[in-house]
Amino acid sequence: MISRIVLASNNRGKLAELRAMFAPLGIELVPQSELGIPEADEPFRTFVENALAKARHASQASGLPAIADDAGLCVEAFGGLPGVDTAFYATQFGYEKGDANNVRALLEQLQGHADRRAALVSTLVAVRAPQDPEPLIAAGRVAGEIAREPVGDNGFGFDPVMFIPEFGKTFAQLPVEVKNANSHRGKAARQMLALIRERWL
Repeated sequence: MISRIVLASNNRGKLAELRAMFAPLGIELVPQSELGIPEADEPFRTFVENALAKARHASQASGLPAIADDAGLCVEAFGGLPGVDTAFYATQFGYEKGDANNVRALLEQLQGHADRRAALVSTLVAVRAPQDPEPLIAAGRVAGEIAREPVGDNGFGFDPVMFIPEFGKTFAQLPVEVKNANSHRGKAARQMLALIRERWL
């Protein structure tokens, strides 16, 4: 019976979100930093490959099952980029790394583009062991449009410019519980919980 899973992330926001979702399974999520595990390299160009690399790395170092998330923004006008480079997007344009600069750079790069469609994507991968031949893979996606300017104070990352047509608001304007229920990470996590129940428990 699995009672502990290492979370291959040091992001406190992700940890809090996923811990709450995993609580009903009676599984404790342990951040890799608590076990002294350094961050894994992420050399790949797809979310699924990077998440798998992170999960395998954490499992190898801990001897426990592990779960990892790789997420980002995919903009139609840029052929799906920034994708796996989302966290460092602003640095490509001479800005320091950070959420506000990422938003600023994105709005500058989209000037003159009529197509403002974009999607936030989250891919979760879980492995029982480093060599697990059947990793569990769950993906969540939320499609919307990039707003002309940031609106709202909730959330982080690109939430202030990610306009969701079905709500008529940006992610940063939604109450946290509504955002989490409808976010890319929320969708991926619900799929992952179902897979763990079905395959591992």
